[in-house]
Amino acid sequence: MSRVAGRPCGRRSSLHTRMQAQRGFTVIELLLAIALGVTLAALAVPLGTDAQDDMRTRAAARYVSGRVAAARLGAINRSRATGLRFLPSSPDYQFAAYVDGNGNGIRATDIQSGIDSPVGTARQLGFDFRGVSFGLAIGIPDVDGVRNAAADGVRIGIPRILTVSPDGTATSGTLYVRGARAQYAIRVLGATGRTRVLKYEPGSRSWVSP
Repeated sequence: MSRVAGRPCGRRSSLHTRMQAQRGFTVIELLLAIALGVTLAALAVPLGTDAQDDMRTRAAARYVSGRVAAARLGAINRSRATGLRFLPSSPDYQFAAYVDGNGNGIRATDIQSGIDSPVGTARQLGFDFRGVSFGLAIGIPDVDGVRNAAADGVRIGIPRILTVSPDGTATSGTLYVRGARAQYAIRVLGATGRTRVLKYEPGSRSWVSP
């Protein structure tokens, strides 16, 4: 009788032990899954942020390129020089389009006197593209390969006026647009007045077409 009674007790004890072990492994696996999920989430946040930053900065570069293209088209259609003036401000440059009023191109004195009239209102990149501004990050060479270049992102001459003539030619230079990490450049080709957007790739340390 005692053996018969003891056997079921032994089976129950063994089953109970296995169930405890199974529950123990399940808890460990759950903790590991949670830890893995937290780690992946932590890694995904910076990647997502970087992707958003790159998208905003690229969109800003395309926007600036579009403004130059619009100035070129306006100059050809009006048969008058049209340009973009970049005015140092806080926290970033303000830029606006102007139309030549006396046939001598876009000049700061003519803008101040009202001879060269504005087209639209002045803007800053940060108004439309949060966290994006004109600038070249320290340590990144410019598109000509010059290292230790100045951080100023508007490289179109001392007046900082990009003028497009009625024949389609323009002030040559480069406009640099940067986000938190992303870096883009808008190259203005003087002979044609057209632009080329480039992106800096840290891995290859070179400027490439995005």
